[in-house]
Amino acid sequence: MSLKERDKKHIWHPLTQHKLHPETTAIVKAQGCVLTDENGNEYIDAIASWYTSMYGHCNNYITNRVATQMQILDQIVFSGFTHEPAVKLSEALIGILPENQNKIFFSDNGSTSVEIGIKMALQYHFNHGEKRNVLIAFEDGFHGDTFGAMSVSGLSVYNGPFEDFFLDVKRIPTPNGKNHDTILERLQDISSQHNVAGFVYEPLVQGAAAMKMHDTEGLARILKFCKSNQIITVADEVMTGFGKTGKHFASDHIETKPDIICLSKALTAGLLPMAITSCTQDIYDAFYSDEISKGLFHGHTYSANPLACTAALAGIELLISHEIQHNIKRIIRSHQDFDAHIKTHPKVASTRQTGIIFALDLNIEMERYGNLRDKLFNFFMKNGVCLRPLGNTVYILAPYVITDEQLQKVYQVIEDALEMI
Repeated sequence: MSLKERDKKHIWHPLTQHKLHPETTAIVKAQGCVLTDENGNEYIDAIASWYTSMYGHCNNYITNRVATQMQILDQIVFSGFTHEPAVKLSEALIGILPENQNKIFFSDNGSTSVEIGIKMALQYHFNHGEKRNVLIAFEDGFHGDTFGAMSVSGLSVYNGPFEDFFLDVKRIPTPNGKNHDTILERLQDISSQHNVAGFVYEPLVQGAAAMKMHDTEGLARILKFCKSNQIITVADEVMTGFGKTGKHFASDHIETKPDIICLSKALTAGLLPMAITSCTQDIYDAFYSDEISKGLFHGHTYSANPLACTAALAGIELLISHEIQHNIKRIIRSHQDFDAHIKTHPKVASTRQTGIIFALDLNIEMERYGNLRDKLFNFFMKNGVCLRPLGNTVYILAPYVITDEQLQKVYQVIEDALEMI
């Protein structure tokens, strides 16, 4: 029996309606940008396995470091204990994060990093004797699948059955360069009518919203408004972090820095699950008290797992290396060339790019998980490229180690798909 047939017996996959999509692809090996299935077929991983394996799969620099760590310390509870990989990682992160970040809180995944950011924002005001129970978030945002993260997410395709149980969230449009005044009026209206605790946002690029990109100046004005009204700003950099926007973090593009930053995905280079919520000294100080109840009582069994911390440290060393920084610039230039070529195609409605993230919208109406989207996905896979369209949006977010030849194949397969539909 094949691996994918055995899979059907017991496994329930994420984001899958199994009656409509009973088939999976069984991957048995990955190296660099190439995935290999159980039949020997190879696929270029043009989305870095959901934006995680940014330095390539099974990168020896990372796996060798983790293998060594496995022989020294594998796991230890992080409440009341510490260890060198966690301490070294905290030092390395503070060295590359925006300059106002000073404290690191560990957890397990992107959703929990946002959950913790929300709890920090709410409890910050509570510890100061204020009851602020409303959050602000962008329309069409996505922040994860736990309840707090779902609350601030705006994609009802994921959240519909649970909306009656959410936190109180008010939504604003993303800035597009023309609606700044309208957004600020909306913010003023919300803050005058509600006790607003925090603003949770994906900076510059909304990943699950089909790589929807927004205006830097407009976001800066929103953040300045929040600062002036003591609204805690929580930047969800789970997708955008670690070089994808051309800088280490999307927040580096904006002068006004967030109070809290949420990190995961590429944090551990796609090797092991881990997340971090960083914050300013001011946020931390609101929890520093003789009263136990003012502490942040949130914890995960695998918080700061030594192996995950080691993978993250190796990943940061690669990120700041000359080779990876050169590759990021090379990919950006390559995307710009492809954009100039493809944007006038009659089946392309629009294109956009931030850093190594490139997206194009087809001028065809499509359901997010409809038949035409599935046809595109299957076409890409049949032609040796792993791309997952989001409705009528096709995007590329490949590992930094992708070669020029591999990139050209990705572009060509996309162009071939335009002729197929």
